[in-house]
Order: sequence, then C-alpha cells, then structure tokens
Amino acid sequence: MSNKFSQPNIVLIMADQLAPQFLPCYGHPLVKAPTIARLASEGVVFDAAYTNSPLCAPSRFAMMSGRLPAKIAAWDNAAEFSAEVPTFAHYLAAKGYHTCLSGKMHFVGPDQLHGFAQRLTTDVYPADFTWHPQWGHPTERLDWYHNMTVVAQAGPCVRSMYLDYDDEVVFAAKRYLFERARKDDDRSFLLTVSMIQPHDPYLCRQDKWDQYRQDEIDLPAVPLGSVAEEPHSARLRHSYGASDIDLDDNTVRNARRAYYGAISDIDDKVAEILTTLTEAGLADNTIVIFTADHGDMLGERGMWFKMNFFEHSARVPLIVHAPKLFSARRVPQAVSLVDLLPTLVELADDGKTTDYATPIEGRSLIPHLSGGSGHDEVIGEYFGEGADTPLFMIRREKTKFIHAEGDPVQYFDLAQDPLETRNLAEEPAKQDEIGALLCELDSRYDTAALKEQILESQHRRQFLKAVMREQRVAWDYQPIQDSTSAYVRNSLPVHQLEKRARFPVPQDESDP
Repeated sequence: MSNKFSQPNIVLIMADQLAPQFLPCYGHPLVKAPTIARLASEGVVFDAAYTNSPLCAPSRFAMMSGRLPAKIAAWDNAAEFSAEVPTFAHYLAAKGYHTCLSGKMHFVGPDQLHGFAQRLTTDVYPADFTWHPQWGHPTERLDWYHNMTVVAQAGPCVRSMYLDYDDEVVFAAKRYLFERARKDDDRSFLLTVSMIQPHDPYLCRQDKWDQYRQDEIDLPAVPLGSVAEEPHSARLRHSYGASDIDLDDNTVRNARRAYYGAISDIDDKVAEILTTLTEAGLADNTIVIFTADHGDMLGERGMWFKMNFFEHSARVPLIVHAPKLFSARRVPQAVSLVDLLPTLVELADDGKTTDYATPIEGRSLIPHLSGGSGHDEVIGEYFGEGADTPLFMIRREKTKFIHAEGDPVQYFDLAQDPLETRNLAEEPAKQDEIGALLCELDSRYDTAALKEQILESQHRRQFLKAVMREQRVAWDYQPIQDSTSAYVRNSLPVHQLEKRARFPVPQDESDP
C-alpha cells in the first residue's frame, strides 16, 4: 500500500497512574503485558523517565507545553491550563500535521483543545475549579479526594466507569486511523490516545483478574514501618485515610492484582491500536510512543496513589518505537515528560531547528534515541494535596534530592539504594553536595513568593467554583459529531457512499 504521508505519523499512547516497575519490560516478573514488551524489545526504552509533577493535570500540562509547572501556573488538578501556552499540538499543527486527541488530558478551563484540531471524546474528569487543594487547612480532608475505599473494595467487576471510558477512547482512535488512511488528505497526523487505567479505583474485568493467582501477587518491597516516615508521607497518608486503617496482606494483594489486571487490559488496547495501524497501512511510517503521566505507590511505604517524588510515584514508562529510525536500546539517563515537546517537534521536522514561541525547559531526546550522549537531569515540582508549601526534586545522574521548606532534606543514591530506604542527608560526607543543592533551589525559586501565588490562586478558585456551580457553568468538552454525513445519507448514491467508506478501496473505480 503506498505511503501518502511525507512526514512520519506519530501516535502517542498514554496510560494513567502506571508505574514502570509493574511492567515486564521494566523487570516485573509477573505482570502480563506482551504488547508493551514487544514495543520495548523493538524500541528505545528510557529506564529513568520521570514526571515533572506527580499529579495528573500538572504532569500533562508540563508534558504538552515543554515547561515546568511553576512557569505555567500548573499548580494542581484544578488549575487552568492557559490557552496562550503553546503545546506540542500547536507546534505540529504549524508544521502541517493534523492533530487529534482521543481520551483524557485533564484540561481545566474553557479551552479544551490546546492545539488539537479534533477531539474524539469528552474527558473522564471535570474541567472546572473544584479539585483544588486548601493549603490554609492542611489537615482538612477533601470530600472529592482519594480515599482508601478503593483499596478496601478492590477486585474484579463486570463493568466500571473507567472500563467504559477506555473502550470508547480506543474505539474512537481506531476509527480515526482508518479515516486518515482512506481520506483524500496527505497531511501526516499526530494522534494522542490517552486512557484512564490502571488509575484507581483498583478494578479490572474478571478475565483479567483470572490471569493472576492471589498467592503469587507480590507484596510491597518496602512495607509500612520498615523505614522512617518523613512529614510529607505522613501528611499524604492522613489526607486519604491510610493512617486510619490497618490493611491485611490479602487486601493489599487484591488491589495489586486488580492493578495488574488493568495493565493487561491496557496492553490489549495497545495491541488493538497497533493492529489498526498495520491494517490501515500506516505502521511503517508511524512513530509510536508509550508513556504515562505518573506512577502509583501501590502500598509501598504504606502509601497509595501518587503525589510524592519516591520512585513508584514519580517515574513513568517511556518507550519510543520507530525501528526504521532508531535501533533498539535502553537509555539509563534521567529524562522527563517535559522533554517530549522538543522531541516531537524535532521528529516531525526531520531534525530542523525550531524557533519556539516561548522559552521551554524541555530538552530533546533525539540524542538519547540516536545512541549519543544526552542530558541526565530532571527537575520536579509539586504544589498539590498533602503539602502546604512547594515541594521540589532534583534527579541528576544517580542521585535524587527532595526538599520542602520545614521538612527534612531527603537525598538518595539510586544506584546503591534503588528502593530509597537510606536517606543520606545526615551523613557528614554529603553535606557539601546537599548545601550546593539547597543553594541551587534558592537560585531557582523564590519559595515564599511562589507559595503566596499558589495560595491566592486557591482562594480565587474557592470563590469562583461556587459561583460557577450556581450558574451551571460547565467547561467539560462536548464531542462534535456531524450525523448528517455519517453512514448512509442522501448526499450521494448509496453505492458511492459504500465505496467511499470501504478500505482498501476496490481496484475498479468505475461506478455502475
């Protein structure tokens, strides 16, 4: 089948809350995800890829903009993503791409496209200001927030809201791919397919649950009480109720088993997308990227969900599958989601330099993909729940530095201590390194001013969300469908409509 696209097509597939530690291609011995494993075996795998903020919306805003969260006021899950911030969808559209989103991106605010010319589904989460933290009341539990019910009630189900959503997302994406293949349009495309699994609640279909035995499910490698609990972890565990209950091993295994089942479901959906690319004749000229917005603690340290900079929360899978461009390899250097924007722009434009409309913090991954030397650094910022002041991370080479004012410094050597059980911050030999990192934070951030900016934003949104609710203002995306041109209509004779929809088109183009 001839290739009509001059530039490579790009399919960005995202899972939600997927820690790479639970994928077979990152070393997990039990989880079944053969399709993602095949992508990894044929592609470039980043072994130290991170989110820049371990929370859904700010992570995604940073990824799409190539900017760190503080630069674009991406504070939390109810912070507006400003329409004037350029995204990778804008840049690729400017280079001639048709840009499309199927699934979640957690946009907050009236702009629900952010450079995507087409959006196939609504979002799974609300687009308003409700889900904001309240730093002025750090011990108050929020009625919309995570809670431990999803752990206590984990298990198999027939249907769930998230299963329904992911089925819709993938169906719409597959249809889009076939439409691009048969459409009289030679523009290359960027398709983002963003699913919600394996995000809590920890549920999966019965057939996926049955792929695993209860007695083989691994328990956390760092159980609660095995290491000293620092203040941020204590605040988080209190905020979602983990400090109120004692979980037995069977309950923990239930949650992890359901999470594993959800990963297997995601893997099946990735397989569907890849099969569609092949059937549509698009596979040879399509770059496939697989990633997630953040990870999941899944019981490590007695913690669940995300919202911290420990490895299970902050690391993400990142696989770039383009065998005709890049040889299969693994990349050990630390990179992050903010690096995707310059990478996508460079892939779309065959390495040509781009004048960005605004400064970006992201750095292209092309040197890593090509087997050369690239950067080895990640800057992380967190302004969400469980905190009352900004929390920062610097991951550089093999070390990780975590700090928030008022909390003790955390400093880990990940080469020697990958489970982060030994905090080196008090060791005399490390004081010069830690002092330099504290000075670096001071030079990067005016923490007091930043905190005031965040608190002011929280107060504004506290007021506005009540008014919006009273006025019934909703920014949730409504997918646009033109039913007047769908299936069989009287715009053309039936046989012409049927021929137009068939793929591949029959060799005999003559009409009866």
